[in-house]
Amino acid sequence: MQICLERPDQPDILALIDALDAYQKPLYPAASHHGVDIAVLAQPHVLFAVARNAAGVAAGCGAIVIEAGYGEIKRMYVAPEGRGIGTAAKILAFLKARAIERGCTRFALETGIYQPEAIALYEKYGYRRVAPFGSYSADPMSVFMRKG
Repeated sequence: MQICLERPDQPDILALIDALDAYQKPLYPAASHHGVDIAVLAQPHVLFAVARNAAGVAAGCGAIVIEAGYGEIKRMYVAPEGRGIGTAAKILAFLKARAIERGCTRFALETGIYQPEAIALYEKYGYRRVAPFGSYSADPMSVFMRKG
């Protein structure tokens, strides 16, 4: 598995993000869907990572949007064929390391209540539940977490 910073507007990455949306959108009402679009992911203050398998196929992705005082984890997704081998943990660690290189040492995220695997992953790596942050408001469908 190779992980690198890449552009999010590549066809295989767009397919991953479409798969993420197809998974999440039926789980939550529209008001509780907090994904960011490709234009945001392509901004200079966003680190967008892609995990590729040995054949060069995109198996997962994730981003950190660097804000004043923290970086927000966004668009974490691993395709079904890349699950169970630590891909998400590797993407998370890669993003954290790249953000720290840019001086970002505090991290936050929002995920949905119907994604227990994601919640467990973040808790395993030291994220703790907190109140809504940034521009978020309380949402019974959301879990807000911070680290650092």
